[in-house]
Amino acid sequence: MKHVSIVVRAMWDDEARVWVATSNDIDGLAVEADTMETLQQKVLDAIADLIELNGLESDDREIPVHIMAEHLAKVPNPCF
Repeated sequence: MKHVSIVVRAMWDDEARVWVATSNDIDGLAVEADTMETLQQKVLDAIADLIELNGLESDDREIPVHIMAEHLAKVPNPCF
């Protein structure tokens, strides 16, 4: 039995004002969107295509995709 899961890293690009998603687990994934909701759908659609293109094999009916988001925010320091 071969079980597969895919970890996707999503980071906010402050300059471009978009979320950017990539993954080391599936070749060719590079997606961007202006909202996390839109990004998630684009990521899932792209992965569905890339699974077949990359010949990824799994015994699972559905392959788990973990979207890990990172967004740096700052708060003013009240001590200054």
